[in-house]
Amino acid sequence: MKATYLIATAAAALAFAIPASAAVDADAAAKTAKDNGCTKCHSVDKTKKGPSYQKTAAKYKGKADAEAKLSEFLTKGPKVKMDDGSEEEHKSVKIDPAMKNLIQFILAQ
Repeated sequence: MKATYLIATAAAALAFAIPASAAVDADAAAKTAKDNGCTKCHSVDKTKKGPSYQKTAAKYKGKADAEAKLSEFLTKGPKVKMDDGSEEEHKSVKIDPAMKNLIQFILAQ
């Protein structure tokens, strides 16, 4: 009985230790980005009008609240300063499973 409990506990701990990025669907993330107009200003590896996903991932690397911070940023639609010095309001979006997948995809870059 005790061995069964230990095995079950270890299995549960392992399941929760698997990173969220393991569940990321890259194709769905690309579609979500395109459908929401994200690709007008962002790309995976190149800075366009806005930062690349790689630059964004580097900014949040190792921060436990990275996903929450990006979700908050995307739902509030704040004014953002572009690399060319201009400012504009960032489009606000509803955080649904597809957008959550995109956020996890960005953070995995």
